[in-house]
Amino acid sequence: MGEVVEISSNPTTPKPVSDAPSPPISAPPSQYHSPSLSRSPLLTTDDLTQIDITNKTPKSSTPKRSLTPSFITPLGSPIRRALHLTKLDPQDAWLPITESRNGNVYYAAFHTLCSGIGIQALILPVAFTILGWTWGIISLTVAFIWQLYTLYLLVEMHESIETGLRYSRYLQLFSATFGDKLTKLLAGFPIMYLSAGTNVALIIIGGSTSKTFFQILCGLTCTAKPLTPVEWFLVFTSAAVLLSQLPNLNSIAGVSLIGAITAIGYCTLIWVISVAEGRLPIVSYKTVQANTQIAQVFSVLNALGIIAFAFRGHNLVLEIQATMPSSEKHPSRMPMWRGVKFAYLLVAMCLFPLAIGGYWAYGQMIPPNGGMLTALYAFHGRDTSQFILGLTSLFVIISALSSFQIYGMPIFDVMESVYTRRKKQACPWWLRATIRAMFGYGCFFVAVAIPFLGSLAGLIGGIALPVTLAYPCLMWLKIKKPKMYSTMWWLNWGLGVLGLALSAVLTAAGIYVIIDTGIQVNFFKPQ
Repeated sequence: MGEVVEISSNPTTPKPVSDAPSPPISAPPSQYHSPSLSRSPLLTTDDLTQIDITNKTPKSSTPKRSLTPSFITPLGSPIRRALHLTKLDPQDAWLPITESRNGNVYYAAFHTLCSGIGIQALILPVAFTILGWTWGIISLTVAFIWQLYTLYLLVEMHESIETGLRYSRYLQLFSATFGDKLTKLLAGFPIMYLSAGTNVALIIIGGSTSKTFFQILCGLTCTAKPLTPVEWFLVFTSAAVLLSQLPNLNSIAGVSLIGAITAIGYCTLIWVISVAEGRLPIVSYKTVQANTQIAQVFSVLNALGIIAFAFRGHNLVLEIQATMPSSEKHPSRMPMWRGVKFAYLLVAMCLFPLAIGGYWAYGQMIPPNGGMLTALYAFHGRDTSQFILGLTSLFVIISALSSFQIYGMPIFDVMESVYTRRKKQACPWWLRATIRAMFGYGCFFVAVAIPFLGSLAGLIGGIALPVTLAYPCLMWLKIKKPKMYSTMWWLNWGLGVLGLALSAVLTAAGIYVIIDTGIQVNFFKPQ
């Protein structure tokens, strides 16, 4: 990467020297470059040779032409004073996240919305049974504003005007900020879980909902032999693997659009039906009290973990932004932030009615496992149109299939990068198909082995919380270096430290609640 080829030109035919000034050359805006997967930056003063672009009068009568190619323009700031030539890492053109960079604000909104609304939002009323009305709404509002702020920080840090680098993956940005050792120690597991673990949960939800959808279609008098839960998991996984053969992140924009529409659809249908049917006759809003004071404290913390777990997608925002073209004149952060704002307006319109309307309708009767979806079938399965129930189930299945694609893309990217680093070429189609099939059916095996993964929402929310609420603030401090004791300095230090502390406390609370209350452990026995 440090090799630089010096370019010189000695024309064989002398040309007369003209005193007239040369006309200015108009060049297109320079593109931001993405760092290689080896974490080595592309523009470094140690490895690159500064090129002198000042015209000097030679001793001979034959003038030399400028050494700077006409297609290169400075990026601004220090680069504007010293142009650097560098060899670009071709791996970005071979990997699924950065293979296509023709995305736009609409694609960004589709991907962000599809990744931002998930089935975990349906258990938000469970947190309200412990926190109550006031603290439940306050906690949900604070979490929403906090995570929207950290999303803004990530969008701003995706590209550096000073160096011209684009950080196209969350782990790349974290590694460039804190180094490889801390990346493996602090960010590796949460990021990988938020991709692979989410896909395991989607198989569990999609498979079980497929079973319910079949029962609704078949009716009470159906004589057809139903599939077993494991077989439903396999059907859902096979459909997800088939859909995962789309080559790159931009190619699934239509899938993300369908996933976003269906996610909004089932969220709206569930809370509208629940509110329209009215409160249950024995509904109560008295908060659930534990036997001991310490158990009550941990229950409250576990409820906060459930709220934190409802907000997801921060591990994908840099990857989504990487699909968009970017230049000094038209940086990708502007259309990306417009797409994020639109997407999270719709996210808020889904999450807040679900939490508030669900708690109003069911109170303490809300099932802790499955949340609003289970409550809809349990309490309104007989007095609600079977068409509406079937449509809701179908929306959940389609949304889960769509979310599987976008959450699996970072894993596909990592797995394919192993091949491209070694072979210095793109993955052939048969290897790419094999890698994605192996990942999909690997998630299927885990889903069958641990079908109670949804019961660990509080614990998982605590483990993954720094990725959403803490790390972006700390990376902003390290990269942007705001003035010490300024408002941004205090704000990001406060949120970063608070996020790390909350993660530790919520993780401990999740473990305590699991040990104290217990969960129904049924290895290899999905319901």
